[in-house]
Amino acid sequence: MLAKLEQIPDLLDATTARRATHLLLVLPKAKSLAALPRSPFLDVLGAALKRRRKKLDELAKSPLAADLPRGALAAWVMLDPAQSSFERQTAMRKGLQLLLSEKPEEIAIGVFGDPATRRAAAELAVYAAWLNGATLPVRKKKSEGSPLKKIRLYGDRATDGFAVLRAQAAGNTLCRELTVLPPNELTPGTYRERLRKLAKAYRWEREEYELRRLRKMGAGAFVAVAQGSSEEDAAIVRLRYRPRKAKKTVALVGKGICFDTGGHNLKTARYMHGMHEDMNGSAVALGILLAASESGLPINLECWLALAQNHLSPKAYKQNEVVTALNGTTIEVVHTDAEGRMVLSDALTLAARGKPDVIVDFATLTGSMHTALGDRYSGVFATNGDLAKQALAAGADSGERVCVFPLDEDYDAALESNIADVKQCTMEGEADHILAARFLKRFTGDRPWIHMDLSSSSCKGGLGAVATDVTGFGVGWGVSLLKLLAQD
Repeated sequence: MLAKLEQIPDLLDATTARRATHLLLVLPKAKSLAALPRSPFLDVLGAALKRRRKKLDELAKSPLAADLPRGALAAWVMLDPAQSSFERQTAMRKGLQLLLSEKPEEIAIGVFGDPATRRAAAELAVYAAWLNGATLPVRKKKSEGSPLKKIRLYGDRATDGFAVLRAQAAGNTLCRELTVLPPNELTPGTYRERLRKLAKAYRWEREEYELRRLRKMGAGAFVAVAQGSSEEDAAIVRLRYRPRKAKKTVALVGKGICFDTGGHNLKTARYMHGMHEDMNGSAVALGILLAASESGLPINLECWLALAQNHLSPKAYKQNEVVTALNGTTIEVVHTDAEGRMVLSDALTLAARGKPDVIVDFATLTGSMHTALGDRYSGVFATNGDLAKQALAAGADSGERVCVFPLDEDYDAALESNIADVKQCTMEGEADHILAARFLKRFTGDRPWIHMDLSSSSCKGGLGAVATDVTGFGVGWGVSLLKLLAQD
């Protein structure tokens, strides 16, 4: 549940500010206190800056907090319009963290400057407060405090209550909630039950392709991975959102491996730790679907979630097996820990059969993408230059930064097999993020397609507007991309 927003268009004054216990004061760019518009507690800010030997414009990167005369806590942040969305989000998150670390139930936000500056500041501040005021699931005896319940915004008022940003925050929060759940709580079966409830609440059409049905259909790539589990609860779930007057259809496809042992090519403890988060791609796709539904984005969405576990058992698939995917492609299994591309291949085939205008898939897919980019960017691949430009534009707009990687055909030489149509991967692992994308492209039915390898699904200390290690990266990017696609 996100905090309730109360909007007061009047500027925050000293009398009103004294009633709050936690205040975030968002200032426009200025070189001196004298150049700032009138705002409360500038004397406290000046004294705090002097004590710390900081300049005023440093607040654009390093917000500052100080106690007020009556015991309240204030934090100041400055927004520089020359900064990128990511940089402004980072500054806002840092400012809010100074307040939210005390787990207040209510905060007051004051924005200052001309009307356009106040609106930009309000959007950033409210969105970051919604994201970071929510609490994620923990299983501790001692409570870590209650979530933020109320936000009082002074200096701006949006007639729609910042509906799109609220929906985006709800989608990101859902994504992070699911991702942090321990693997004994989020199994393919319990995940499917959660989807049933969400589909009912949001009136999504729902269809489940359970294992028996997938076997009959010939979805051998998905089944190969799922068959290692003792419980036959794996499935590909389709959710559909169809608003009125929508002219385009986008298929969202997500990798939902609820736990990844690596199978017969067993991961070591170091690399198996955290593999309950290997379903993050499905949570990103679901978060985008929820955000689009809550905000009423005018675009049809087909959401395909490939839910399974990659377990080690006598039934688990093995190296050197040849399996036949749903579209008839035969695949030589090279490494059982390359299971993500296996489950995605059949999910992509199902998505492509509906002939959507664009397919976008999300997956925590390869270690080589993390090696290439670290955890502050995610990598994307696109089938044409226009889509690549839109992917980059969505990253710049949302503050969720992406880097476009090559998708050239000559990389296919590494995946040539002597006994099947294609190798699943190579043993060497060189450029595996590119080879994985080339592999997946075979199952897209030549539809326009974007593949996101989520190297920034987790970032120590948070990323952009998000303060938690699990970032929900991709939800904001996806909402921005849908807006661009709806305009075409």
